[in-house]
Amino acid sequence: MVESVRIAKRTGFCYGVREAIDKAKEASAAGKSTHTLGQVVHNEGVVRDLQALGIKTVDTLDDVDHGAAVVIRAHGVRPDVMERAEERGLQVIDGTCTWVIQEHRELVKLVEEGYTIVLLGTPKHAEVVGMLGFAPDAIVVDEEEEWETAIPRKKRMALISQSTQPPWKFERLAAFMTSRAHELKIVNTVCPVTIRRQQDTLETAREVDLMVVVGGRSSANTKELTRLCEIEGTPAIQIESVHDLTDATIFGEAKVVGVTGGTSTPIEDLRDVAQRILEFAGTPNAQAHASELATEALERAATPAGRTTSLPNLGAPRDAGRTAGAA
Repeated sequence: MVESVRIAKRTGFCYGVREAIDKAKEASAAGKSTHTLGQVVHNEGVVRDLQALGIKTVDTLDDVDHGAAVVIRAHGVRPDVMERAEERGLQVIDGTCTWVIQEHRELVKLVEEGYTIVLLGTPKHAEVVGMLGFAPDAIVVDEEEEWETAIPRKKRMALISQSTQPPWKFERLAAFMTSRAHELKIVNTVCPVTIRRQQDTLETAREVDLMVVVGGRSSANTKELTRLCEIEGTPAIQIESVHDLTDATIFGEAKVVGVTGGTSTPIEDLRDVAQRILEFAGTPNAQAHASELATEALERAATPAGRTTSLPNLGAPRDAGRTAGAA
């Protein structure tokens, strides 16, 4: 039976996700008709909370009324999308992550310098789609087995990455491309937050019997955390929310369980998962003190960088009853 739960440090929303959500909340609180272009975050609970504040998710700019506010999510968009929004008279609130903005600037320079660009990323991912708006001729590659046929031999080539790609994959692709080009320019745009989160997750995985990874099913960085735990030799379970924990037998003989989450997972969700684990798979003592133990685990893990919001309470349902450690 589970005796204790540890939450990995430096989890919770990444800076880019938090800022995009904050901007949407601020616009709505100011009385503006507010929309997000695509889901602002890969987390159904957060999306529902924003909807409760009157913030709508739209797939295209055509779904936004003239003069309304539209929030560009952290993934960023193609330049023509911004132009289209301005033409339609929309109030654009740019929530593009500063790291993604830097990717766009680097791509513009690489195009101007005439490089053949290889982009490591997940095809059709929102961030990659936005990056291609600045370098439409870039060659997008993902899994290693496709590199041989997809990447040509050119005199001058450049490598750049989607921000949430695994660092090891970027390094391996850079090594591969040294045999493909006389001149190879490497622009490392793997987000430092992604790297630190993986490091902290691995550190936790080494100290526990089982890891629970919390994040959206479509979240690439969440899947990578699960994969890394398994490579480390620690069994891992990936769930989307606390509601997926319905079978206590999945914890087997585990006494210490670790909890981590993707960049789109509020750190409060990790606390809820920790409490749920203790309540239905814990020892009698752990069950009796589940709430207290989960709160302590959150307070040990939570840092200002991982807090869910920088704003005062704007009335979102999920804000109610949150601990001070995640404010």
